[in-house]
Amino acid sequence: MTGRTTDEAAAPATAPATGATAGNPAQPASFPATLPYGHVDDLFIDGAWRAASGTGRTTVTNPATEAAWGSVPVASTADVDLAVAAARRAFARAGADGWRGLAPSERAGYLERLAGEIEKRSVAISHTNTAENGSPVAETGRAASNAAAIFRYFAGLAGYLETVDVRPFPDGSAETVVRQDPVGVCALIAPWNFPINLVVAKLAPALMAGCTVVIKPASPTPLSIRFIADAVAAAGIPAGVVNIVTGNSAVGDALVRHPGVDKVAFTGSTPVGRRIAGACGELLRPVTLELGGKSSALVLPDVDLSAMQQVLIRSCLRNTGQTCYISTRILAPAGRYDELVDMVTATVQAARQGDPMDPDTVFGPAATRAQRDTVRAYIRSGIAEGARATTGGDVPSGFDRGYFVPPTVFTGVTPGMRIAREEIFGPVLSILRYDTLDEAIGIANNTAFGLGGTVFSADADAAFDAATRMDTGSVGLGFFASNHNAPFAGRHDSGLGAEFGREGLHAYLKPQSVHRRIR
Repeated sequence: MTGRTTDEAAAPATAPATGATAGNPAQPASFPATLPYGHVDDLFIDGAWRAASGTGRTTVTNPATEAAWGSVPVASTADVDLAVAAARRAFARAGADGWRGLAPSERAGYLERLAGEIEKRSVAISHTNTAENGSPVAETGRAASNAAAIFRYFAGLAGYLETVDVRPFPDGSAETVVRQDPVGVCALIAPWNFPINLVVAKLAPALMAGCTVVIKPASPTPLSIRFIADAVAAAGIPAGVVNIVTGNSAVGDALVRHPGVDKVAFTGSTPVGRRIAGACGELLRPVTLELGGKSSALVLPDVDLSAMQQVLIRSCLRNTGQTCYISTRILAPAGRYDELVDMVTATVQAARQGDPMDPDTVFGPAATRAQRDTVRAYIRSGIAEGARATTGGDVPSGFDRGYFVPPTVFTGVTPGMRIAREEIFGPVLSILRYDTLDEAIGIANNTAFGLGGTVFSADADAAFDAATRMDTGSVGLGFFASNHNAPFAGRHDSGLGAEFGREGLHAYLKPQSVHRRIR
C-alpha cells in the first residue's frame, strides 16, 4: 500500500505547469485549534489507558503545514508483552466476561453498539485523521460511517456462524459436524493512508469470530485510532479484547514474532509484507496481507468519456493517489487516445489542490515528507525516460509549506517505464496507448501486482468479458468501490488472503471436524 522508497532519478527535468494548482492559490490554513488528542503518554491495554514504559516518542506532523502538533510513546518490549498478555487473558476468559464463549449473536450486539459509538465520534475522527496524513476532509469525513458499516456487516453474519454445518460421510454410515473456532490473539498492523477503515476491515471480522486483538497503527497516524479505543470502551466490550500499542517498525516486528500471537493481519507495502510473510512462514502462523498495486483502467473504444470523467478521480487518483487499488495506468485505444488525454488532463487540472480542511479540496499533500520526495523522484524518472507531462510534472507545488506534489498526467508512457511498472502512491497518472484488445489485456497483466482494475465501455457485456481476462483480485465496470459483502483479495505481489465478505471472516476462524456415527 505505501509507496516505495526510491533512489533519486537523473537530473531534474521540467514539464509544463498547466494548472494542478492554478486558480487554487489558498495556502494550507489552520486545523482546529484544539483536537481531542495531541501529545499523549499512554497505550490502550486491558481496557484502560495506561502509561507506557518505553521512553521513545513518535512525533505527529501536519503534512499540510509541516507543524508538529502531537506525539505518542514508542511501546517498549514490556508494553507489547502486557498488551499481548491482556489479549490472551481475554481470549481464555470464561463466564460472563468471556469473549469467544459468547454466542455470535451476542458478539453481534457489541459490534452494533460499537458502530453507533464510532458514528458519535465522526467529526473528531475526520479532523484528527486529516491532521495526521493530509487526506482531505471530503475523504476523512466518511471514515466513521464506513467503519460503522463494516462493523454492522460483520454483525450481520451472526446467523451464518450459528448455523450448524453437518456433512455426511460418502457411505452414509456417519456424519461430520464442522465447527469454527476463533484463531486466537491477532496482531493487526495498519498503514497511514486510511488509518481507521484499514484497521476496522481487520478488527470487525476478528471480533465477530471471537478473537482478541492487539492493534499497531502506522507511525504517522497514531492518534485517530484512539477514538476506536474510546468507542470500544463505551460499547462495553470486555477489557483486553482490544488493545492498542504505538511505535515504530520494531514494535510491529515484536508483535509479528510474539509467541502469544496466533495470527497476523497486515496492510502496507509489498517489501514489508514479504518480511512479515517470511516470519509467519517460519512460525507456521497464519497471515493476511493486503499489499501494493499497479492497477489498470482499460478503456474500450466505445467508451462514454463524459461518464468516465465523472468517476475518474475516485477510480484513478483517490486520496491524492494514496490508495492501493486505484487504476493509475490508463490503457487507451489508439483511435481515441488524444481525446482521452484531453479529458483526463482537463479533469485533473480542474480538481482543487490545497488546504485539506477545505471541503472543496480534492488533492491534499502527500502524507509525509519522505512520500513527497518519493513521488517527485518518480515524476523525474518518467520525464527522464521520455514521458510527457500534460499537467503537473517536475515543477514547484505552488505552496510555500506542506508536502504537496502537483497532480501529474503523463502521456507517451510505455510499459517498460518505471512509472508504468512500480507503485508510486501519489497523484500521478500514466496513459498508455494500445491497438488491439489482446495487446491491452497483455499490458494490464504484465505487472507483478494484481489488486484492482476498472473497465470503461458502453457495452456491459464487452466490459464484463474484458474484466474476466484481467489477472487481478477485483475489477469495477465503469467505477471502482469496495463491497463489504464481497472478498477483497490481491494476487501475486498484492498479497495473501482476503478481507471483507465471508472470506474475510473465515480468515479469523479455524475449522474443527467432529465425526459421529449415525448407524
